[in-house]
Amino acid sequence: MASLALAAERLRDLSQPIDVSLLDATVGAFYGTGSKDERAAADRILQELQGNPDMWLQVVHILQNTKNMNTKFFALQVLEGVIKYRWNALPGEQRDGMKNYISEVIVQLSSNESSFRQERLYVNKLNVILVQILKHEWPSRWRSFIPDLVAAAKTSETICENCMAILKLLSEEVFDFSRGEMTQQKIKELKQSLNSEFQLIHELCLYVLSASQRTELIRATLSTLHAFLSWIPLGYIFESPLLETLLKYFPMASYRNLALQCLTEVAALSFGDFYNVQYVTMYNFFMVQLQVILPPATSIPDAYTNGSSEEQAHIRILESTQENMSALLMGLEYLINISYVDDTEVFKVCLDYWNSLVLELFEAHHNLDNPAATANMMGLQVPLLHGLVDGIGSQIVQRRQLYAGTMSKLRMLMICRMAKPEEVLIVEDENGNIVRETLKDNDVLVQYKIMRETLIYLSHLDHEDTEKQMLKKLSKQLTGEDWSWNNLNTLCWAIGSISGSMMEEQENRFLVMVIRDLLNLCEITKGKDNKAVIASNIMYVVGQYPRFLRAHWKFLKTVVNKLFEFMHETHPGVQDMACDTFLKIVQKCKRKFVIVQVGESEPFVSELLSGLATTVGDLEPHQIHSFYESVGHMIHAESDPQKRDEYLQRLMNLPNEKWAEIIASARQSVDFLKDQDVIRTVLNILQTNTSAATSLGTCFLPQISLIFLDMLNVYRMYSELISSTIANGGPFASRTSYVKLLRSVKRETLKLIETFLDKAEDQPQIGKQFVPPMMDPVLGDYARNLPDARESEVLSLFATIINKYKATMIDDVPRIFEAVFQCTLEMITKNFEDYPEHRLKFFSLLRAIATHCFPALIHLSSPQLKLVMDSIIWAFRHTERNIAETGLNLLLEMLKNFQASEFCNQFYQTYFVTIEQETFAVLTDTFHKPGFKLHVLVLQHLFCLVESGALTEPLWDAATVPYPYPNNAMFVREYTIKLLGTSFPNMTVAEVGQFVNGLFESRNELSGFKDRIRDFLVQSKEFSAQDNKDLYAEEAAAQRERERQRMLSIPGLIAPNEIQDEMLDS
Repeated sequence: MASLALAAERLRDLSQPIDVSLLDATVGAFYGTGSKDERAAADRILQELQGNPDMWLQVVHILQNTKNMNTKFFALQVLEGVIKYRWNALPGEQRDGMKNYISEVIVQLSSNESSFRQERLYVNKLNVILVQILKHEWPSRWRSFIPDLVAAAKTSETICENCMAILKLLSEEVFDFSRGEMTQQKIKELKQSLNSEFQLIHELCLYVLSASQRTELIRATLSTLHAFLSWIPLGYIFESPLLETLLKYFPMASYRNLALQCLTEVAALSFGDFYNVQYVTMYNFFMVQLQVILPPATSIPDAYTNGSSEEQAHIRILESTQENMSALLMGLEYLINISYVDDTEVFKVCLDYWNSLVLELFEAHHNLDNPAATANMMGLQVPLLHGLVDGIGSQIVQRRQLYAGTMSKLRMLMICRMAKPEEVLIVEDENGNIVRETLKDNDVLVQYKIMRETLIYLSHLDHEDTEKQMLKKLSKQLTGEDWSWNNLNTLCWAIGSISGSMMEEQENRFLVMVIRDLLNLCEITKGKDNKAVIASNIMYVVGQYPRFLRAHWKFLKTVVNKLFEFMHETHPGVQDMACDTFLKIVQKCKRKFVIVQVGESEPFVSELLSGLATTVGDLEPHQIHSFYESVGHMIHAESDPQKRDEYLQRLMNLPNEKWAEIIASARQSVDFLKDQDVIRTVLNILQTNTSAATSLGTCFLPQISLIFLDMLNVYRMYSELISSTIANGGPFASRTSYVKLLRSVKRETLKLIETFLDKAEDQPQIGKQFVPPMMDPVLGDYARNLPDARESEVLSLFATIINKYKATMIDDVPRIFEAVFQCTLEMITKNFEDYPEHRLKFFSLLRAIATHCFPALIHLSSPQLKLVMDSIIWAFRHTERNIAETGLNLLLEMLKNFQASEFCNQFYQTYFVTIEQETFAVLTDTFHKPGFKLHVLVLQHLFCLVESGALTEPLWDAATVPYPYPNNAMFVREYTIKLLGTSFPNMTVAEVGQFVNGLFESRNELSGFKDRIRDFLVQSKEFSAQDNKDLYAEEAAAQRERERQRMLSIPGLIAPNEIQDEMLDS
């Protein structure tokens, strides 16, 4: 340790060349097997050196004098930091010296075969450094880079191989990873340079591929070409020997995969009709080669080692002549065989391809009713004549016939390999047992989505064939010749996934057969596991087809009774799935259960309520709650208030009897309520009430009125019990199971009231009936309690009340404020971790007040308002995403409301500068990227406000600023330049000034304003080399909405049970 301390002293002195052996020893200690303290000490020394601004001047000296690879990497790390963050600030001769040195070392190491192989990792790192330098220097300060590189490459095969690696890195940096790393302008400049100089690179690649015999060099060249093919001018591909050369390498085993990757890249280009001939030649030649390598009769799933397939993005061109068609169909046949390979990754690639092909065929077929769109699809840029439409129509029909055979095989493939949908809870584990699923597999869900979409397009292309294949496979399950869990599962998942894509009468005919066969299968099959699998499939399928169930009461009733049967089946997962499916069906068919159906004497709901106790007899508490919610939906659908109240009373009869019993005993002796089992029963009764309130809304009023006041008394009593237990038992008492149980009752009480008030229609008398009695037992109790005993649900309950009853609550705001504000802030401002639930709910409550009861905030005293503003700033500094977002939304509300009030000047004079400073702080610190959109809106608001002239008082403090500014806009401009200039010393004053002026210019145009800020973040170097997708989140959301609209226009793509509607349920 002492030696390390001495070493630190000597290494710190950078006025003379660094002692390399000492540095080697320190790096050795860091990577070594010494004690933990030694490693930590070495780490500290290296960190300190890395942070020293003069350290980079020692890099050349270190690289020349050390043999230790780790030390070399340490030096290069120092250099990389300088290149990223300080390169443009260095003097020209230092930049040139470094650039020449790195180039020389690379040439020197790669000119010799043995050093090139031995030092491969080092050379790769040097290549990365060179490309980092290039991003600053090329093309403006290093025009001759590409010619120099090509000239060097021709001197030796190993240098050439390394030059290929550098070119590949450069292409990836500019075309693949540049977003969020460089400004828009710089990306454009580099792309133009690469394009204009590509001639030399192209000649070099062709020269290597035609003349070289070295495997490594040819592989490196193919790999570089692969990186370039997606962006180079098309003439270089199709008007040169490049394609023939690639096809020549395809049959050779050692280059096959790389050549294939290049051919695939070419196949995926979009190049109009200009190069069709070359394209067809390439494809036909490829198919001939492929048949040599893999004869068509091979069973690909067995021979699967390296089978991959070329994608046809240009399939249309191949339909032009007879021989091309046969080659095309042969290619698709290969692909179907490959799709059966039992390998998820291979299947995903095939699936993406099938999805795009089927979508294209479907769109042409779908647009037949819309000729203009069709002509566009076919690439026909001509004025449309009616005769032409028929021509196109017949062309599309011919096209469908051409693919009919393939599509039919593809349907079978999709049915056999269908992925598991989210609703299915019953799965086979690795030991072959049927169990309840514990974890959701996201990969499977993504795959299910793509497969479902593909199958829906396939179904639209030929409903008859889809139906025929599914029914045939189902009959084989019944006869037993094809029976297995997996076969039945994939088939039923496929049947469920095409819901909504057929016309109604076809769907009815199809489902009558499917449900009948599945119910029969359930009767004739023996064995608990088998029955569980069949039950899960029946439940999944019926849950997917609400339209059919609504139209067929007999089936609906049979299915619901079957679900009641499954509710007694104790096999893991079956009861849960039965309750989920029951809820799903009731939500979509609720009216059917409250009307008297033909041939019946009473509505189904009445019959169900008579047998309620037996039906739920075997269910767990959480399943009973779900059941109560479902029945609540039925009762809600009854329009006659008298009947509705009668059903509600029958539904709540069991929990109400129990409740009355408990309250009666409590009146005799209050200690009765302290028994753990009684507390559990109270909790269960409240949860049952909450479930019913969720679906009944306003109709739940008679029931909640019945228990409300007793419930508040229980709440108050339990609260006092908790406080006294914690006061007597010390800090750990709050974590005992007894206190946790009591708190669960308090939380459930609050949740029940909040659910009811939230779901009830906006009727002021409900608010008047329920809010005043809660003021003391709930709000007063919150203020009186110890911090550990305060329920965060109190905050969300009052946020709900204010959002619901809006301005009528203004008079109560001071009371709410007094009870919760100060005491909650004390709990949550000590750090960013404690009381996470209170944080978010507190800011949601504040936001509700700012939105609906703003006048109440204006009347706060200055210290109180300062507390509010401090807490908002504190919220958006939070790294917890939803707290920061709530804080920013709240800030925007406050800014807009104060701007419109008579206190506008006073407010902004106090807070403008602070808000701007704090917003820039979170905008540029990289921990708060998800808030980017809102940060931009806050800044835009401030800049627009100051330019609008709405502020008539100066924002600067006249006492401290020696000379007055002509106006506020000028002050804010100077203040912002100073603020950013001191925060980012690596940027010049001119750059900062240009950015701030740009913000003022683009303040009224949000997208330009946002682009300026994104470019600034990249320039300030805080955000380079990170994942910056959050900065583009808004654009991604708009894209998702467009996709949803497209899906809504195609029947079935959004499953019927996901569409929020009242589902014609009359």
